[in-house]
Amino acid sequence: MFSKLNPLKKTDKGSSTHTGFDPYEVLEVRHLTADSFSLRIERRDLVFKAGQCFNVGPMGAIVNREYSIYSGESEPYLEFLIKLVKDGAVSSKLHSLKKGDLVEVAGPYGLFTLNQKNISQNKYVFIATGTGIAPFHSYVKSNPGLNYQIIHGVREARDQHDKATYEPARYTACVSREKGEWFNGRVTEYLKDRALDKDAYYYICGNRKMISEVFDLLTSKQISGDRIITEVFF
Repeated sequence: MFSKLNPLKKTDKGSSTHTGFDPYEVLEVRHLTADSFSLRIERRDLVFKAGQCFNVGPMGAIVNREYSIYSGESEPYLEFLIKLVKDGAVSSKLHSLKKGDLVEVAGPYGLFTLNQKNISQNKYVFIATGTGIAPFHSYVKSNPGLNYQIIHGVREARDQHDKATYEPARYTACVSREKGEWFNGRVTEYLKDRALDKDAYYYICGNRKMISEVFDLLTSKQISGDRIITEVFF
């Protein structure tokens, strides 16, 4: 999930407030589409910053996966937005969990977070593909009054998970496989012919190819590299 595209503003998963894994009880599994779901677990007294991630896995599993936090900092639970990978060692097992089951959790980690000192003064543009919108959902839930725009690339309209969370004027969907009221195409196609605010901070999260293309596009439009923060989500 960590990108080195921008050495000035790269994310860093080196720190943790919890060492090792602890068991957490599952509160709910929301089945959103055939290949995506959210996992909601108890929070206890765990403290995190919006944009950080956790290692999550089934109890006793050999492997686990990193997932960015989806819930807000003040919500009484931890929630993760997860893409179901066919035959996936972790996602398929998490997908089948029921209320009361246990998962192993370690974290939080990472610095893909907003600078709290100037948060009320800054303008943010959040660019995501698929479930890469998770940290941006956490930003919005954690910071009422945040000045943001979200550009969300998805394959189908049904993949606009929890769209009602965002103010309609602040959310733009780029749907590549369906025509409709949204922009029909990829996020790079949407950005290509639009004027961009050079004073905004650009956070990019999603697949590596998209991040690389968007990074190059932003810099070609004279967006300063120290205003671009990236994280490879999958």
